[in-house]
Amino acid sequence: MLVLGLDPGLAITGFGLVRGDGQHLQSADYGVIRTDPGLCLSERLVVLHDALQNVIAQHAPDVAAVEELFFSTNARTAMLVGEARGVLLLTLAQSGLPIYEYTPMQVKQAITGYGGADKNQIQQMVRLLLMLDALPQPDDAADALAVSICHHHSAGLASLLER
Repeated sequence: MLVLGLDPGLAITGFGLVRGDGQHLQSADYGVIRTDPGLCLSERLVVLHDALQNVIAQHAPDVAAVEELFFSTNARTAMLVGEARGVLLLTLAQSGLPIYEYTPMQVKQAITGYGGADKNQIQQMVRLLLMLDALPQPDDAADALAVSICHHHSAGLASLLER
């Protein structure tokens, strides 16, 4: 199963593709989608949509996993991220991909075993779980890989519970 993980953001959206068979995980690709802050909001959202469509077309993932919006004390930032997240969800739905959503705490728990893990702990565990030579950079890409790994673990657990 190839899982596309997304860490939504307006300026930077991380994506991570992880292939797994229930026992072994392997990074297929990861990176970020950046939008130019000089563009108006609607143009930035189009950039997100088009870039995500390209990632989907290039890799043909089986499912998508998206990090849920973390409540922010800055309402404006939260609204902008929410708008970007909405475009990402729409693009995934238009592509026909099943979509799963995970809270930041669920992702941290799945990756490190601790829901309060920091960024460095997440990056280190992602590197170890995917047997990467170096920490995945930037943080947004590492977070997206973590979301993808979280789904692999959750899907594996769900499969075991169905038996």
